[in-house]
Amino acid sequence: MSARQEAILRELNLHPLWRLREGHSAAHPAAEPVPSMPAQLVVAVERVAESAESHAVLENPAEAKAEKPSLADLGWPQLKDLVKNCTACKLRASCTQTVFGVGDEQADWLFVGEGPGEDEDAQGEPFVGHAGKLLDNMLAAIKLKRGDNVYIANIVKCRPPGNREPGADEIAQCLPYLAQQIKLIQPKLIVALGKTAAASLLGRDDALANLRGKPHDYHGIPLIITYHPAYLLRAPLEKAKAWQDFCLAVETIK
Repeated sequence: MSARQEAILRELNLHPLWRLREGHSAAHPAAEPVPSMPAQLVVAVERVAESAESHAVLENPAEAKAEKPSLADLGWPQLKDLVKNCTACKLRASCTQTVFGVGDEQADWLFVGEGPGEDEDAQGEPFVGHAGKLLDNMLAAIKLKRGDNVYIANIVKCRPPGNREPGADEIAQCLPYLAQQIKLIQPKLIVALGKTAAASLLGRDDALANLRGKPHDYHGIPLIITYHPAYLLRAPLEKAKAWQDFCLAVETIK
């Protein structure tokens, strides 16, 4: 990774996301190191940084620093307000509301999906439709339930039109919010639900089948990857593999 890319990631509070913390390999020998960021996200992040730089020249740097605290310094109330009022990408103009996340803010378990769907956009809570009911059943199978030692969030906070996959630029805008949520929660385990969540957190675009079945690492936190509940509704025969992933998660968090 170039020095410019590292500087851009630090500015967006994403830099720790794409590199394994020094000295971590000994603590988690089974976890895979995080590789370099995919090229499409590099481009997206650079565009975000260039846009921020173009706006910054119009402001007094000292005043901007005083008026705009770093995202990394924000607590829950300030972060929620920032996400609620975010218009940084085009998704906000086409959705009803932002969907911040829900659950225990000191949870050991963090589940991360792709983005809100139609039901989530209407209710302002992640995983409330048919996929959400399946997720609740999956949680119950390992003696967990929504809101009790569990937090649920998404990679992007706004519903993409037509429930399409979020673009790389949209992911780059939202990832700093999720990174700060993770910093505040300090979960013991993250479960990525689906390929978009896995690719965004790991920084690699491998097939989901190649990523599941083993623990990975997100900045010192074990990361388990499994299928998105919406996919399982379309491919019910894959539920057995998802159950294996959830069992692996239980073993990993012990």
